[in-house]
Amino acid sequence: MGGGGWYYVPKVWTPAGGWWPTPVAWKRNTVVCAFTVAFLSSMIFKVSAEKERRPIPPYKHIPSQRWCKHAKEDDPSLP
Repeated sequence: MGGGGWYYVPKVWTPAGGWWPTPVAWKRNTVVCAFTVAFLSSMIFKVSAEKERRPIPPYKHIPSQRWCKHAKEDDPSLP
């Protein structure tokens, strides 16, 4: 019986926090990082949609034409 066993843990520094890490406030940090990534991704998406241009109209429909700012100008065959 006893409280488990002895584990060999090498004395090596790891960027993930070591062996069996239990970081403080990991749930809050995960949520903050998720919102930050989502916010930055939406800003990049918005800028990309505003700047997207197609000098030659595509021969078939491209999904990004739904949200592209200049889609009607670049491809007059769109409804």
